[in-house]
Amino acid sequence: MNRGLLLRFENLVQLHGSCQQLRALSSRKACGAQWKAMKLSTHPVGSLLLHPQLWPKHRLISAALSQCRHLATKEETKKKKKKIPLTRGEVEIKQKMTVEELARAMGKDIGVWGGGSLDHMASSAVVGMAQPPADPAVLTPRPPVVTILGHVDHGKTTLLDSLRKTQVASMEAGGITQHIGAFIVHMPSGEKITFLDTPGHAAFSAMRARGTNVTDIVILVVAAEDGVMQQTIESIQHAKNAGVPLILAINKCDKPEADPERVKKELLAHDVVCEEFGGDVQAVNISALKGENLMVLAEATVALAEMLELKADATGLVEGTVIESRKDKGKGPLTTAIIQRGTLRKGCVLVAGKTWAKVRFLFDENGKAVDAASPGIPVEIMGWKECPSAGDEILEVESEQRAQEVVAWRTYAEQQEKMKKDLEVIEAKQKEHRLEYEKKQQKLAHLTWRQRKAVLYKANKHLMFSRPKERTEMDENTLSLIVKGDVDGSVEAILNILDTYDCEDECKLDIIYFGMGDISENDISLAEAFNGVIFGFSVKANESIKKLADKKGIKIKLHNIIYKLIEDLKDELNSRLPPIVVETTIGEASVLDTFSVTVGKNKIPVAGCRVHKGLLDRKMKFKLIRNRDVIWKGCLSSLKHHKDDVQVIKTGMDCGLSLDKNLEFSIGDEMICYEEKEVQQTTSWDPGF
Repeated sequence: MNRGLLLRFENLVQLHGSCQQLRALSSRKACGAQWKAMKLSTHPVGSLLLHPQLWPKHRLISAALSQCRHLATKEETKKKKKKIPLTRGEVEIKQKMTVEELARAMGKDIGVWGGGSLDHMASSAVVGMAQPPADPAVLTPRPPVVTILGHVDHGKTTLLDSLRKTQVASMEAGGITQHIGAFIVHMPSGEKITFLDTPGHAAFSAMRARGTNVTDIVILVVAAEDGVMQQTIESIQHAKNAGVPLILAINKCDKPEADPERVKKELLAHDVVCEEFGGDVQAVNISALKGENLMVLAEATVALAEMLELKADATGLVEGTVIESRKDKGKGPLTTAIIQRGTLRKGCVLVAGKTWAKVRFLFDENGKAVDAASPGIPVEIMGWKECPSAGDEILEVESEQRAQEVVAWRTYAEQQEKMKKDLEVIEAKQKEHRLEYEKKQQKLAHLTWRQRKAVLYKANKHLMFSRPKERTEMDENTLSLIVKGDVDGSVEAILNILDTYDCEDECKLDIIYFGMGDISENDISLAEAFNGVIFGFSVKANESIKKLADKKGIKIKLHNIIYKLIEDLKDELNSRLPPIVVETTIGEASVLDTFSVTVGKNKIPVAGCRVHKGLLDRKMKFKLIRNRDVIWKGCLSSLKHHKDDVQVIKTGMDCGLSLDKNLEFSIGDEMICYEEKEVQQTTSWDPGF
């Protein structure tokens, strides 16, 4: 008997059962108790609402036929639903899928995520996560990723230049590295080493931390004549936090004042113990400028990498880390990345942060197009919709649709988190205001409502008149900033410095926009709207933009060295501060005697004085000091030497003087002649360098 006959037989049996139930129902009396909804026992698809009244015959037949049609078509509908085979890396997502079901489908441990349920988009976002550890059988050796760390001007970039036989350091503004660079060095033996060059300046601490987060080995560069410095200590801490082994490169050993042994001893205080002192840190004395012992350093790095047995899965979905990101006029958003798993090729769909990319082109560190990048290899990626942030994790997904879903979910989750935090702040403020209001109400509880209104009006009356003035002062004492940088890391470094600004009482600092790329018309419009200043780091403003800025009176400050930019910013802050009046003492005299002269009907007090320092100039201002307290400030009405009116009395000379106010003198009083000058204030903000 085939499947079709079995289906029809089953349907007939179920129809017979349904008809029997309907006949039983129709035989019941109309006056019976109220009927309840009852599900048909033969097929629990739906329920029939049974009414006390007798059903008409045609409705009974229709209900039975409907039940029969549903049963007959169920199996056929199942056949029509074709199961789409899942490709590698895909997981079937169902509506109202629980975390447990998703974990089972992905072969992951539910303990990582917890229980509960997920909607469709949330499930897709969870799928956009890093893969479980690869099977050791598929792991293959990869180049070590080595980060060069150390204090500014200790020779890090010069060391890489010598290894790569390039002139990177000579092209850098101010002679300091201001971006993370990623390069491959090819050893004569055939091995490859991926080097990350990080800035040593204090402003770029976040970049150095990012470098250690993706590295396998840290080469700590210390100048032999300088020894351990501030960023040296910070670099050691970054390496410790990342759990990365160190190799010590003592640079500038060719200098007469070089003292490598002192460097090793200083490092002991920071738990960096070299092999000769019983530790595990290799120390190599080098001269990056002259190329001495560089191969010894490279071989030490390769030897340490072999001990670490660095391997990766080059066959799975791509995983990596954004080292740096920037915008290029011709190529759009670009990222420098280190691939940590899989092999990146053109056409791959990637997700990083809240943006995604379909890879259009890949470039090596020299700007040459490449077809693929395997684990441990730095590569520049073109095809991003927006620039991801430096440090973001890169994950490959199977389709553009999945990438959009993951980004949409991450954006939604971030917004929800922000809303939650904002709500907490609002609730805290509301609670504070409510307590304050209740406190005020308690103070006024004994008054009538009319009396309370009168008291509140008097208390707030002064605010009505001060608001316009306060608003004007606020505008004058606010510096609105637009910050533009060439790469994400530079903008991050500048914003980190601005986060240290703690002089809001002097001048408010308002960052209205920050981003990457050259100065644009939008930046000019924004600066005009907020009366702001544009600061650009390693970016350009073309002639038309400069003319537009001049026309609108907008300042554009462009710099290639970060500490020059901060100095210029401090000057701009100083210009917003009101000048202060400074008193400069011109001369001092003591009151030796007092008398009075009659002018008309008035008696004018006169002080007989002797100048013991500087001079008294009648054009200047004077103050009278008694018992160290200033009891008068103003101008002289007369200054005489004997009986002659004079303009100036010098040191050692006696004089008689009277004030523009009838004020009695006392023997022993001090007369101070001073000059008032307006001096520009300087901000007390200290950015740390």
